Amino acid sequence: MNMNFDNFTNVTSNQERDLEMSRAFPSLMRKVYIWMAMALAITGVVAYGAGHSPALIQLLYNGNAPLIIAGLVEVGIVWYLSSRIQKLSLVAATAWFILFAAINGMTLGWIFAAFSSAAITKTFFVTAGTFGAMALIGSTTKKDLTKMGGILFMALIGLIIAGLVNIFLKSAMFDFIVSGIGVLVFTGLTAWDAQKIKQNLLMAPDAGQEAQKIALLGSLSLYLDFINLFLYLLRFFGNNRN
Repeated sequence: MNMNFDNFTNVTSNQERDLEMSRAFPSLMRKVYIWMAMALAITGVVAYGAGHSPALIQLLYNGNAPLIIAGLVEVGIVWYLSSRIQKLSLVAATAWFILFAAINGMTLGWIFAAFSSAAITKTFFVTAGTFGAMALIGSTTKKDLTKMGGILFMALIGLIIAGLVNIFLKSAMFDFIVSGIGVLVFTGLTAWDAQKIKQNLLMAPDAGQEAQKIALLGSLSLYLDFINLFLYLLRFFGNNRN
């Protein structure tokens, strides 16, 4: 009898948890995109300010050291957030995300120095449209995209290696090919990440801080997808001032 009562209690508890998550899910998904939009806004404002500051441009791009340091700091923040998210408070995790977005904006200041505002605006809207469509597909499709994610991550590694190789080759054609592959990779990753975020949120133990931390990490993933997609598309749609 006790065993049956325990089973009944567990079933009831699971049903209550599922009901709670189904009610909280739309709000959590909104938070994912609100946090992502906030990070993009911070990055955009900081990048605009950096790109219109000759002193800052000279400081950042006078040699490779400043950008390498900034890049390492960004990688460190992403690693720290991903590995320590369970031990961080939601406020602390959000602060780290904001810091990352600001530093990334500083390193992207060159965009406003190298490209016209019209080209940047056009590329942003193309990116937003592509991103929005793929995020919607990833969130609504019933097809499991897990296998596609593995292929895309292998392609991403190849993309990084190809980019490093072209630093030495300096081939315009090779850069064009790499950019095309980059657009495809991050277009696919957007759909994959959107589905992964949905699945992770639905499996969260409750709608409290743990679920919100999952949403925050999800927004970081989508933010990175958006930024990289934008940078690769900019090579096609951007009209270089020079």
